[in-house]
Amino acid sequence: MVSDNNAATQHGVDSGAVRAADNALHVPVLLEECIGLLAPAFTAEAPVMIDATLGMGGHTFGFLTRFPHLTVVGIDRDADAIELASERLKEFGSRFHAVRTTYNHIDDVAQEFGHSGKVDGILMDLGVSSLQLDEESRGFSYSHDAPLDMRMDITQGRTAADILADSSVGEIARILSDYGDERFALKIARRVVSTRDKQPITRTSQLADLVKETIPAATRRTGGNPAKRTFQALRIAVNDELSVLERAMPRAVAALAVGGRIVVESYQSLEDKIVKRELAKGARSTTPAGLPVELPGHEPYLRLLTRGAHKASTAEAAVNPRSASVRLRAAERLRNEGSQS
Repeated sequence: MVSDNNAATQHGVDSGAVRAADNALHVPVLLEECIGLLAPAFTAEAPVMIDATLGMGGHTFGFLTRFPHLTVVGIDRDADAIELASERLKEFGSRFHAVRTTYNHIDDVAQEFGHSGKVDGILMDLGVSSLQLDEESRGFSYSHDAPLDMRMDITQGRTAADILADSSVGEIARILSDYGDERFALKIARRVVSTRDKQPITRTSQLADLVKETIPAATRRTGGNPAKRTFQALRIAVNDELSVLERAMPRAVAALAVGGRIVVESYQSLEDKIVKRELAKGARSTTPAGLPVELPGHEPYLRLLTRGAHKASTAEAAVNPRSASVRLRAAERLRNEGSQS
């Protein structure tokens, strides 16, 4: 495990224990709904669940506490998350395992920790974690001045500053438009390129100010911080989030045992579109239209557990602001693909 222990212990304090205690204060999004949806899958003697987005371990803590016979395998690409969650969850001993990887390798994780390569439950809480937003030095937030990094794994890949330094006007505009739905993508991209010719854009405050100055004043007065969409778009590009999710979803569904369940929480429309498409695919019959009977092996292999996307209540959003934009979808595995029901 790669760790920033030196930086985190500069005051002579065990960073893992202290920060894990602090992180326990964070509220997992829709925890009770996730537990209720996944609970029917945990009827076996020794069920296994994969938390594909471990973060600070809030969801995993809730599941391990509620189900004493459950083993949870937590996946995260962020070394800090692995360290902090492992510290927080050490009381559960061998019932918790942490794996540092991206969740598009969920099939490999299921092969190692599941029963015959299958698991009973999968939870995916997508997007940036509270840990990453709260760590000012990571550069995810426009609310704090920090290096313009945004990498979930700080040991590899291009930073947001690298993208802004090297990309053309067209590429920057595409990123902001496709991943952030930014109306003024081209205008912002042109401003980035003209600015970087004079001074590199390396700080979050520089980018936030640039966006604010570029967007028309009337637009700035509504819809929250004007840099929100730009920061979201760059984060998605830096971490290749949508491509990872595209690869992960079919592998996650395939890793479910019959009777197993998957719950996915997404926070923006592009993520939700990928999740919706993959779950809907499994919930449809592939029997050719017009035939009077269902062909064996062509029955749906998933049953949708939510009608559309479930959203947080007003009360939940008030307690946990991160839940305000959540879209939760869930499904149950009915049969293995290629098998007859």
